[in-house]
Amino acid sequence: MDLKQALSDKLGLTSVTLKDNLSKDKLFFEAIENDRGRVSLDGPDDAQKAYPTKLGVNGPLVYYTDPTCTGRPVNDTFMVAWPEVEGQVWWKDNLKKFDPDKFDGLLRRVVAFLNQKNSTLYVQDVFAGTDPTYSVPYRFVGEYATHAMFAHNMFPKHVEGVADVEAKRWTMLNAPSFRCEPERDGTLSERAVIVDMRNQVVLVAGRADYCGCVKKTIFTVMNFLLPLQGHLSMHCSANVGDRSDSAILFGLSGTGKTTLSADPDRELIGDDETGWTSEGISNLEDGCYAKLIDLDKDAEPVIAAALSMPGTIIENVPPLPGKPMEETDPQDLDLTDDSITENTRFAYPLTCNPNVADGARGSHPETIVLLTADAFGVLPPVSILEGKDVMYHFVQGFTAKLAGTEVGLTEAQATFSACFGAPFMSHFPSVYARLLKEKMENNDARCILLNTGWSGGPAASSPRISIKDTRALLNAGLQGKLHNGGGSEMHPIFNLRMPKSCPGVDPAVLNPRNVWSDKNAYDQAANKLRDLFRANFDKQGFGELGIEAVM
Repeated sequence: MDLKQALSDKLGLTSVTLKDNLSKDKLFFEAIENDRGRVSLDGPDDAQKAYPTKLGVNGPLVYYTDPTCTGRPVNDTFMVAWPEVEGQVWWKDNLKKFDPDKFDGLLRRVVAFLNQKNSTLYVQDVFAGTDPTYSVPYRFVGEYATHAMFAHNMFPKHVEGVADVEAKRWTMLNAPSFRCEPERDGTLSERAVIVDMRNQVVLVAGRADYCGCVKKTIFTVMNFLLPLQGHLSMHCSANVGDRSDSAILFGLSGTGKTTLSADPDRELIGDDETGWTSEGISNLEDGCYAKLIDLDKDAEPVIAAALSMPGTIIENVPPLPGKPMEETDPQDLDLTDDSITENTRFAYPLTCNPNVADGARGSHPETIVLLTADAFGVLPPVSILEGKDVMYHFVQGFTAKLAGTEVGLTEAQATFSACFGAPFMSHFPSVYARLLKEKMENNDARCILLNTGWSGGPAASSPRISIKDTRALLNAGLQGKLHNGGGSEMHPIFNLRMPKSCPGVDPAVLNPRNVWSDKNAYDQAANKLRDLFRANFDKQGFGELGIEAVM
């Protein structure tokens, strides 16, 4: 079946022009010429949204979202509440129920709108997942060439061995120019991102033109599908050493996940989304979608180099004052400028990294690393986790925001995100935790909790744990030296097992209480954080989901 007939049958698109599977070069020029929408709150709906730099097609495409959508529109993200999925979905504020009848009516109105306009739609056929065991054919259909180019960057174009491609295919219809009407359409605003599991459709309608919607929404789908097949889908990075010793690293923003996984002595499998099957681990993507704000080019030379590469998309980095983007070298952009958003990003192919694992796959991981950045300064720099400890800390998904990072934030603030990616987890956290425990036991994997945060006091008054010590602790964990040598002791408040020694690290720092000059202040701060863990555990109902409390 040809594409036009397929989209007519699938969605009812009949009076549209399709530009399918264009090269990135062609999409680059199409985006500059045709992508139009709002880029300022008081601006028109036909403003230019995509620009070249002075490098032209040999450099990045610079793209600007609607000012109300500089990140995922979590309050406007839904899943259709079909009876066959309603009892399995982890319904929450960032994944709400959508009435099936309302969805049917909204989808028909969006399609009629596009047909009436004789819209030009860009189609990009890719796959979600590099492993044919679970890989899903993913067809992006949308009004913006930038989004098609983003899909081309971020997902594999060819995956050998995928059976029943058409039966498995998911389709995203992306219509930024449509405006939802809440009373009529059942939405909460003039935009909506809606997943329909029964019909294998994702609808993005209205001012939801952040590139991450193209990526993260399909991962919400994958996070539902893979566990049903006995596979574990994970929001994590992964790499592999020269012994074929794979590792996965979970961590929220600011914990060092991307930095630590990009190890010159290990090949990168992926930095964001990973699947774990009976054969091993694999990347769900073919690209990277990295934060740009305050990028340290000296510390992140690979990422910095990608700023100037063809096919890269830079999102929401402001132009230099008084200088047209067309005359700007991308390396001169001010990456500290957060006047549009703190969530400035860019998307680039995985091949921009010079050290990528063949096929973006690896063996069963030997080591699981749970990353946290404790701004309270009380967690051990590293802890050894086993059994119920792994499940507990995995579903908690703890890190901490620094004082001063947000308006009104005067002290460290705990952040919990179940499975280190709660917004994208469509099953209950216990589903992923049980799969993780099962796969670790079946493959003799070990686990550490690695704290990349602060030591000797809270972040406002103390230094961050040195990258030298963090690297030494991570390397020892990857080599099994923390589990198999030097002995350990239990933390009396957190009930965490702390190693007594680690090559290249002063043993005194391994127990965080030793580093605080005021021991009573440490005990008070540690008890406060423990109570926050307990409160979140109770609030989320993890105990009722079968997770055992360990502190």
